[in-house]
This record gives sequence, structure tokens and C-alpha cells, in this order.
Amino acid sequence: MFNPIEVAELTRKIVCKNNQRKYYRFRSSKFYGGIATADCVGCCLRCVFCWSWNVVSKPQECGEFYSPQEVAGKLIAIAKSKKLRRLRISGNEPTICREHLIKVLELIPKDLIFILETNGILIGSDMTYAEELSKFSTLYVRVSLKGTCEDEFSRLTGAVPEGFQLQLKALENLNKYHVNAHPACMISFSSPENITALRKRLKSINPAFQDFEVEELILYPAVLERLKKLKVDYVTGYRPDKIPSGQI
Repeated sequence: MFNPIEVAELTRKIVCKNNQRKYYRFRSSKFYGGIATADCVGCCLRCVFCWSWNVVSKPQECGEFYSPQEVAGKLIAIAKSKKLRRLRISGNEPTICREHLIKVLELIPKDLIFILETNGILIGSDMTYAEELSKFSTLYVRVSLKGTCEDEFSRLTGAVPEGFQLQLKALENLNKYHVNAHPACMISFSSPENITALRKRLKSINPAFQDFEVEELILYPAVLERLKKLKVDYVTGYRPDKIPSGQI
């Protein structure tokens, strides 16, 4: 098991350079009813169900460096051409290059909504991160919990169990600074009892958080092969062409 904070720092040295960050593609996506997406390189977790494992596991070999101006420009151009109002950075972990991310957010017009998809580890480890994010009124933070408890988190990500507590702490910090945020949770490996217990923990942070966004396994061929190799069983999962509409 590894410390995700230490892995984040090691990854930062690979994917962040002179306020530039590595990205491997820019695209429009069907999620959130349509959203302009920049897929970044570099993560501090190693989730067994990750659909971009090849990028996560080899950040030094993937992507190209882009400035905040280039990233914002590409996202805005995609949104304009597709008539979209939502933008995001996704793919790996957007919070690793903090200065770069903040500058991207500063360049986004106020009439567009920016959704930050994050595992929350770095926001949970440093309260000032949430404080800095609070200045962006059109920002919405989606904290993706990797399982429903410490044991599941560690089993699914390879990181120390305490990392799950940092994910919850991120929600606490965002709530403290009144940042628009909500939790999502991967439940495809969870028992009903663990899901119920998580709802109680989230309710103690903010009653609205107990009604979290459900994430379930997408059965991409490479993901299935990895789960089989690692002998990890799952409870629920969907083919890429059969994702429930509520999760799109």
C-alpha cells in the first residue's frame, strides 16, 4: 500500500512544469447533458476499475504539456462549437497541478459552469485548497469516493486506508468554505450495509451529502481483464453501451 500524498508529489514532478500540465486529449462528452472535457495526465490513486489505466500508470509516456491559456481556450472553443455550457477537467486527477488548475479556472467566462471531478485527496489534506476554490462562483466540485469505507478504498485503489478519510475531509473542507460540491461513490464493490453506513457518515458532514451520486462499474474489456487478473469480484456493472441514463 502507498501514501497517495507522496504519490501525488512524485506525479506532480512528472506532469507539471512551469505552470503547464500534461493532457492527452480534448473532447466533447455526453455526460452532464453535454460537456467540454480536457483529459489530464497523472493521478495519485491506482483504482482497479479505472478506464484510463494506461495513462494513470505511465504518466511519463502520455500526453503533452499545455499552458492554462491553451487549456481554457480549447475548452471554450469546444463548448462554443457544440453549444455547451459546461466544462471540466477529467481523465486523471485535476488537482495535482494546483497553480495550473487555478489559472485555468480564472480564465473561464462567468457564463459557463466548470465541473471539477476529483478524488479529493489533496483538497482533504490542505484546507487552503478548498479556500482558494471558494472564490469561483461558477465552480462545482464532484468528489468521487473510491468505495464506501476505508477497507474498500484501500482494496480498490492500492493506497493506505487513511486515504478514504482524506476524501471525506475534502467534503468537510469544501462545505466549510461554501464551495458548491457533492459526493459521488463507486458502489459496484460494496455491500448494502456499507452503503447505508456511508450515508450516515456523509449526513454528518452535510445532510444533503447522504443522497450521493451513484457510480457503477463500466465493463470496458481492459477493465474486465484487470479485475480478472487481480481476482477482484464486483456486484454490479454495465456495458459501455448500456450505461443507465441517470449516470450520464
